[in-house]
Amino acid sequence: MTTADHAWQALAEWQPRKLTELVAADPEARLQVLVRNVADIRFDFAKTHLDGDAIAILSGLAEVQDFDGRRKTLFSGGIANPTEGRAAEHSAERGDGAPESVHAAQALHQRMRMLVDAIEAGAFGEIRHLLHIGIGGSALGPDLLIDALGRQGSRYDVAVVSNVDGAALDEAFRKFSPEHTLVAVASKTFTTTETLLNAASALQWLEEGGVDDPLGRVIALTAMPERAIEWGVDETRILPFNETVGGRYSLWSSIGFPAALALGWDAFADLLEGAAEMDRHFRLADGADNVCLLAAFADQIYANRLDCQTRAVFAYDERLRLLPDYLQQLEMESNGKSVTFDGKPLAQQTAPITWGGVGTDAQHAVFQLLHQGTHLTPVEFVVAREPDHLLDDAHHETLVSNCIAQGAALMTGRASDDGARNYPGNRPSTTILLDQVTPHSLGALIAFYEHRVFANAVLLGINPFDQFGVELGKEMAKGLAEGTVEFDPATRALMQAALGD
Repeated sequence: MTTADHAWQALAEWQPRKLTELVAADPEARLQVLVRNVADIRFDFAKTHLDGDAIAILSGLAEVQDFDGRRKTLFSGGIANPTEGRAAEHSAERGDGAPESVHAAQALHQRMRMLVDAIEAGAFGEIRHLLHIGIGGSALGPDLLIDALGRQGSRYDVAVVSNVDGAALDEAFRKFSPEHTLVAVASKTFTTTETLLNAASALQWLEEGGVDDPLGRVIALTAMPERAIEWGVDETRILPFNETVGGRYSLWSSIGFPAALALGWDAFADLLEGAAEMDRHFRLADGADNVCLLAAFADQIYANRLDCQTRAVFAYDERLRLLPDYLQQLEMESNGKSVTFDGKPLAQQTAPITWGGVGTDAQHAVFQLLHQGTHLTPVEFVVAREPDHLLDDAHHETLVSNCIAQGAALMTGRASDDGARNYPGNRPSTTILLDQVTPHSLGALIAFYEHRVFANAVLLGINPFDQFGVELGKEMAKGLAEGTVEFDPATRALMQAALGD
């Protein structure tokens, strides 16, 4: 009987072939197996080391790790997050999940739409600006959506502030007029220290700016509405979401309010539908036909066979410049674990360190290491067929040509007797090609990454939906500020040097 240990041993014994050999052996068959089109997005894994043997081994691992059962639990609203004893129901926000959860999400979306309509109708006066205050998943998702989709004319000026550094908030204050500003405070628990401190400063700014009722300008986005009420927000201006929606998976819920307001409700609905299309694919496609699972197969051979500690993501599209930042939290907070579901030490490597940037800028900064450095780093290129500008076609043609050429150069390399000019090649890349950057395609792309994270977690036997590692530092920071925790001499000396306390 095959076990997970047997599958991991088989992967350890599997011998990867050179990329150029794999591509040359049977190009047509390779493209048929390793290129998938879902939701108007082309996912191209042809320049990875995946082959028939690796796919067979990892398909066996998926089977023994009960991929089908774990996926069914996820979509049915079962306990997908056992350490916290709850479901993970972000897909229900897109219409795919337990019927009662889908119904509840739709009702909360309707509540959000009514508030958007009221703002547009002038219920809060002449509103021109939205100051969105959150951190982590409460900020990264809205920031990505508005930056990517609002470039051709957002209906409101939106500033997303996450950093507790007062300089970040002060920058937003300088851009906005208090009398024309709404403040959205996004916190799942409504206890996040940085968020509430920034929110208190925003209230003070509104008051000093002549707003008679600063709290009347606050919209609360939270899974704990009772805490928002205690903080002073009227119930009519609270947009709740289900506590089974994790923070880094929450942009589909009321956390997406800034995008719904700035981009318009139709755009937000298209975003949900794009994600729902990827949900349907992930839920129904089997084995290597499932693009999210196929991506996880590639991730596992690099992390656990070829010892790659990082994965680089480069957006060859200025609109997607925040995608690497978004993926850092999604991937590393989800799968940055060291124990299995049952609390046993993990024998495999989990999430690689996700990093990246924007092409072509990155080519002149970090690609030297990717082409000739000693680290093997899987690279992911994200690019669109159609640009978002009316400038000369040469701009987009040059951009896309650079993207495609980088993948080819990483794979083929170039031999030289001069070591300084030798390119070893055999360096893998994946290319994700969107038809266009639209709400629908961006929704599908983000959902792809969510399900890829989940597929990797299943293969590893870990829980991607808790994040206890985030808590310790927060607790110690609070203890340090309040003087309730006794710290080591080195930390006390540093505190004295920094703050004189």
